[in-house]
Amino acid sequence: MEQERADREMREAMGGMGSPGPDRVFTDRIEAGAALASALRGSVPGDAGVLGIPRGGVVVASEVAARLGLQLDVVIPRKVGAPGNPELGLGAIAEGVRVLDERLIRILAVSPAYLDAEVETQEREIARRTALYRQGRPPVPVEGRPVVVVDDGVATGGTALAALRWASAAGASRVLFAAPVAPPETLERLAADADQVFVLSTPAAFYAVGQWFLDFPQVGDDEVIEILRRVGTAPAGG
Repeated sequence: MEQERADREMREAMGGMGSPGPDRVFTDRIEAGAALASALRGSVPGDAGVLGIPRGGVVVASEVAARLGLQLDVVIPRKVGAPGNPELGLGAIAEGVRVLDERLIRILAVSPAYLDAEVETQEREIARRTALYRQGRPPVPVEGRPVVVVDDGVATGGTALAALRWASAAGASRVLFAAPVAPPETLERLAADADQVFVLSTPAAFYAVGQWFLDFPQVGDDEVIEILRRVGTAPAGG
């Protein structure tokens, strides 16, 4: 009975979609964004904002925003790298938000001084990218409105969690998360911090986001800037 209730609560947290779809390979981020827009249609009100996680998530988010007539902006989380191994994440941060793996920090005996310095470095990078991507445009308002945080895929979910918690802390009335693909174990982490989660494919044999796309090129800053200039200026409901 307890397991049945837990399964039901998980389905509700995932937007009432029931079990996620089969292992699906997407053509590219554009196709994935179009599929997400279809899945979200009817669940997202017309005054919602869409927040893409740079860089690749902005491409997916642009399709969601354009097809649903919603405003587009960015939310910029950053991984906190371990000493001597920046690819190993100690957690992630967004503006004013820290999501840290305290257990891993203890195991690696990471000093408070290193952690503070690394967080400060990533905070500066967040500020730099925010200014670069928006090019002087004001941010899309978040307080008091629903928002959809979008990425092009999720592995461990650390940066996605930081983005979700930032949206909640910024006063969003509802926080949804949408991505084309994520491993099953990550959904539980995301559902704990989102009102609804929309993930189209949850392959058990998950090694990297890129393996679930036929075309998965790197996305540059210039592309993010152009997308935000083109799509991010659209009015809500337009």
